[in-house]
Amino acid sequence: MRGFSVGSTLLTAVLLAGTALAQAPSGKLVLYTSQPQKDAQETIAAFTKAVPGVQVDFVRDGTTQLMSKLRAEFAAGAPQPDLLLIADAMTMEQLKAENRLAAYQQAPVAGLPEGAFDKDFTYFGTKFITTGIIYNTKAKKPESWKDLLAADAKGQVVLPSPLYSGAAAIHMGTLGGLKDIGLGYFESLAQNGAVAVQGNGQVRTQVAGGQKLYGIIVDFMGLNAKKDGSPVDFVFPKEGVTVVTEPVALLSTAKNPAAAKAFIDFILSAEGQKFAASQGYLPMRADVPAPEGFPARDAIKVLPAPVQSLLKDDQANKKRFADAFGG
Repeated sequence: MRGFSVGSTLLTAVLLAGTALAQAPSGKLVLYTSQPQKDAQETIAAFTKAVPGVQVDFVRDGTTQLMSKLRAEFAAGAPQPDLLLIADAMTMEQLKAENRLAAYQQAPVAGLPEGAFDKDFTYFGTKFITTGIIYNTKAKKPESWKDLLAADAKGQVVLPSPLYSGAAAIHMGTLGGLKDIGLGYFESLAQNGAVAVQGNGQVRTQVAGGQKLYGIIVDFMGLNAKKDGSPVDFVFPKEGVTVVTEPVALLSTAKNPAAAKAFIDFILSAEGQKFAASQGYLPMRADVPAPEGFPARDAIKVLPAPVQSLLKDDQANKKRFADAFGG
């Protein structure tokens, strides 16, 4: 009887293991992401180490370019991605309104702050990414957004274009809604000789290389450049900073929803959040420490960003930017 009992236990264990293996996510997962190339590759490598049965193919571009590509695929009836990991909730809200996102009610949202994910569980913020000012250390340290309009900043400012970057679109819409700054701020930047480039990476390159003294940039790029030894520093301006949460979402047309859900599980887990922190991102979960160089979370003044009004004004804002900077 004892031998039968042990044998039954072993058999049960083998059967359960076989069932788990059969249910484990596998196959190809297609990801569209606006993460920097290196960060995207590292994130995928960390995920596939945790879930080795999944092979990830990814397309990396700015949020605006990715959405143009995806909309062309929707129109052709052949959307390719299972999963989106892009800069801003504004774009996700638009996709949700079009029924392009699938709800994932079982997503591991415990530990995420209120408002960090969609109430209907269609998209989930993965980190906090603020936009501030990077400056070359041979220049005067700025304290305010308005310092970029000063005479000593004339022709010395570079910024990412909202025609390309989702974070830049949120930044423009949020600052544009402030009474003491407003959309005219961006036209004043253009009049002061500021130059718009496609993405944050080009801002980092120009300020670190000394071609420009000041730049508007996402926090992790500025702080990582300083950490890597570039002659730059990063400022959280006194008026406050704009923020995006780099949300992740499962498409309703996903061909491999099981693998996509596994990716969401990983990136929201404590392990995934610690990995994001190791890349220099401010993690979404409060129980995961911030990377070196960040002030305490409660010391960062975040400007309110009403997603619905930002979405409503987005196209008009982009036209106004294009009129001022070209594009």
